[in-house]
Parts: sequence; structure tokens; C-alpha cells
Amino acid sequence: MNVPFLDLRIQYRQIEQEVLPMLTEAMNNAAFVGGPQVSGFEEEFAQFCDSQYCVGVGSGTDALRFALIAAGIGPGDEVITVPNTFIATTEAISQVGAKPVFVDIDPDTYNMDPQKLSTFVEQKCFFDDSTNQLVNQSTNRPVRALLPVHLYGQPADMDPIVDLAEKYGLVVIEDACQAHGALYKGRKAGSIGRIGCFSFYPGKNLGAYGEGGAVVTQDESIAQKIRMLRDHGQAKKYYHEFEGYNGRLDAIQAGILRIKLRRLEEWNNARRRNASYYNELLSEVPGVKAPIEADYARSVYHLYVILVENRNELQVFLGEKGVATGLHYPVPLHLQEAYRHLGYEEGSFPVAEQAARKLLSLPMFPELTREQIEYVTTCIKEFMDTN
Repeated sequence: MNVPFLDLRIQYRQIEQEVLPMLTEAMNNAAFVGGPQVSGFEEEFAQFCDSQYCVGVGSGTDALRFALIAAGIGPGDEVITVPNTFIATTEAISQVGAKPVFVDIDPDTYNMDPQKLSTFVEQKCFFDDSTNQLVNQSTNRPVRALLPVHLYGQPADMDPIVDLAEKYGLVVIEDACQAHGALYKGRKAGSIGRIGCFSFYPGKNLGAYGEGGAVVTQDESIAQKIRMLRDHGQAKKYYHEFEGYNGRLDAIQAGILRIKLRRLEEWNNARRRNASYYNELLSEVPGVKAPIEADYARSVYHLYVILVENRNELQVFLGEKGVATGLHYPVPLHLQEAYRHLGYEEGSFPVAEQAARKLLSLPMFPELTREQIEYVTTCIKEFMDTN
């Protein structure tokens, strides 16, 4: 049996009769940038996220970058995040002139560990009363924001993160690029901090047919600033209040996202059912740690990631059996060549480093069948029995 890691063609066939008329209308009207599809999606996604405002942008990276700028983060500032994430999280920090600072992750959820965050702030920082800013004592630079990542579709433990931010006057920006529709204590991911950032890369739970992203917020001034940032710093055509970017969401992508958004809960529930079936079958396989859903969370399983010894060998074995897998992520950011200048070494964040060595992403998409899941888990059992 061949089991793909992801199959977007099955999903497309479900909605083809809605997508094609939308594309035809867009072509006939030459409506490609802005317009009712974009504003309609923004209204609907804001409502979905329990947020007042949504601004569509060109990618999840744009969403993160614009969110940081709109929050006033810039040169000389530091932003605390995690090393176990895609580089877009830290690229956005660096590209606004700030510096990423890492704290280690929780060994069960692989998200930011609030205790390690608190320890870092209490032991490595001080509060400067003269500037009302938290300062990293090793760099003497202000820490201005916290950027937790809701990795693999499960929200980080947000209450202690938000509490610490409020104590020290920090901005909380949620990287919810993998967590469309996930819940934290009944609240939607992206709606808990000051700003939430989403990616609509095709493979995401809510994916476009190209690039796309969005920012959600309860703050009207933040939303307005991001609208201008995405459109060359203009609120009115050819009148530029500042230099911005070309970071708009395409109208065709917005139209596709509107069609998909109506099915997102159904698709997320299917992912949860698939995860539950994986959990059931893998519970019988010694040596495999299945994903742990925290009691405060409702994960949407963007990825289904197991922790196992001999990860690389298992991946090769599954590939030979026709099972496609992925690595998210094989090298933590603090050990990437791009961040050598930050001065971190191997051993700086042991939990993230262990995760990078041992995590393996199994096939996960709504249309995955029970037969396919049974085949994948049977193959894993066969490997574990002989290793």
C-alpha cells in the first residue's frame, strides 16, 4: 500500500464544483487584488477566530512580520520564542531589526514551556523602572514581546504566558500558523494574545492554492496599521504615510479560502478522529510516544508527530513500505547556520534538541482512511518488533 503524507487532490474534488465558478467569475471580472472576496474572507475568518478584525496578507511570514511592526517591535528589541519551529517565526523577528531569544519547550506538547520562560525572565532579566521595560541583563537590550508557537495544531499554555506578559508590559503575538480552529480552554487560537498570525500555505488545515496569510486582533489600530503595511503604507491610493510592503492577499486565494472555511470544522474533526485512531493502535506498540493532547487544549492535528528512538531508520523503513513521512523539524533553530551569530551551542535547549532527533510526522489529512492508518501502524509495529 502507498500512503501519502498529504493528498490535496482528494480535498479539491470535494469542492471542485464551488471552486470553478468562483475562478470563472474572477476571470470574467478581472478581480484579482482586493475587492469583495478579500473583505468577505476577512469578515468570516475574524468571526471564526472570535476576533474583531482580520487582515488578509500575502503569507504567514508577512503576518508575523507585520504583526511585530504594528506592535512597535523594531531595532534593538528582543523577542522571546522557541527553537522548535519553522524559521519563518524567527525570520520575522530578525527582519524587523529585533533579536530572537529562545527558551526551551515542554517535553509533552513541544510548545513553549511557561516554567522555563518564567525562569529565564526571573534569572536572566531585570525590570528597568526608569524605562518601564524588561531588560535582558546579558545584552542590555529590552525584551519587548513573547511569540509562542501553537505547534502541530495544539495551542501553547497561554494563561501563564499572558500573565507574565502583563506583569512586565510585554506584547503577546501568537504564531497560530498551524492551529486554525484549535482551542485553548475554549478560546480560539490566535484570539488570546494581542495579535494572532496565520498561514494559508496549501498544506495547512485551511490552505489556499498558493501563498496566503492573515492577522487577527481585537485592536482596531493594529488592524489599520497592518492594512497599510500590506499595501505600501497607504490608506488612500498614492498617499503613503510610511514605507510599507507589497503583502496583500490575492482575491482568488481569498475566494478559495472562503469555500474551504465553511468545511474547516468538519475537516478538523476528521483529523481528530484520525489522531484518535492512531493513538488507539500505537498504544499497543512499545517504544512509540504518541502526541499528548494537554487537558487545556483541543488540538486540530495539523501534524501527527510521534517520538521514537531510531527515528531515521524508521523513516527509511516506512518509505520502503510505501508510507510517506516528514521531519518537523530536524535541526532546531538555535543550531541552524543562519543563527550561529546568536552564540547558542548544542546542549543549550536539550528538550528541543531531543525532539529534533526523535520526532517523526506520520501521514495526516482529513481523508486519511482507517485502512491506511492501520497499515501505517502495522508497519511501525513490525519495525519496533525487530529493533
